[in-house]
Amino acid sequence: MNVSFEQLKSMVVFAQVVEQGTLSAAAKQLGLSRAVVSYHIKKLESHLGLKLLNRSTRTISQTDAGKEYFQHCKIISTQASTANQHMENLKQEPIGLIKITCPVNIGLQVIVPALSQFRNLYPKIELDVRLSDKVENIIKEGFDLAIRGAPLIDSSLQATKLSTLETCLCASPEYLSKHSKPSHPTELNQHQWVIYNQSSNTLEISKGSRSYSIQIKGSIQTNNASARTAFVEGGHGLAKIPIYDAKEKIANGTLVQVLDDYKMKPIHVYGVFPPGNANAKKLRLLIDFLKRYFANHVR
Repeated sequence: MNVSFEQLKSMVVFAQVVEQGTLSAAAKQLGLSRAVVSYHIKKLESHLGLKLLNRSTRTISQTDAGKEYFQHCKIISTQASTANQHMENLKQEPIGLIKITCPVNIGLQVIVPALSQFRNLYPKIELDVRLSDKVENIIKEGFDLAIRGAPLIDSSLQATKLSTLETCLCASPEYLSKHSKPSHPTELNQHQWVIYNQSSNTLEISKGSRSYSIQIKGSIQTNNASARTAFVEGGHGLAKIPIYDAKEKIANGTLVQVLDDYKMKPIHVYGVFPPGNANAKKLRLLIDFLKRYFANHVR
């Protein structure tokens, strides 16, 4: 089947809709109207003779065909973006300082390795990386970019979503040997928790159409995600942990996943920056690079 130029455009639009999560967000990212984005999706589905997205008033989800098709569209979109980036770099090599603030755990595990690769690509860009679980005033402190795991609150700033990270419930083998392993969400309030006080003490968990809201409590709390995981490994209770943080420890046997057939709210990771920095070439390069890094390296 031949692919027309118009279909290539629609494939890129479809990839953005899936990555951004809504038609409106994809429209904003692409600089199009929501109606134009919707038109491209409908035209693509009509051309393929397959439904790619299930759409409701507020949410979208991929069909099985959509999930498979997205993988191909994503490659095309990424390759086109990479080609444009390389051409832009031929015009002028980016230089200058980027000052970044980032939470400690995701910083050490994801952002620092990503920045190391970024620096190899752009050796004339200088980096000043501050790892802190404190939510900094990025304008007052002069940061160019903040990595945050919550939606934008300050309307004087701009934000772009870098990734969506899945989470899982975990405990140590030692803890589960002393306490019965929960088999249903209603049993969770009988357990001790390691409280991460940067997030809510209400756990939302669901399976199919059933959802549960659990008030968690425990005798240990911390504002540091790495410390939370260490306390869980030490046998002090349950915690919700990002899968990127937990998967190696689960494989090594220091953590055990609990209620793995249930879903919890994911963590949306944002890049937040002052509006005056939005068109800075070095910042655009970094944000685009981080999006690709999350997509390719963080599962």
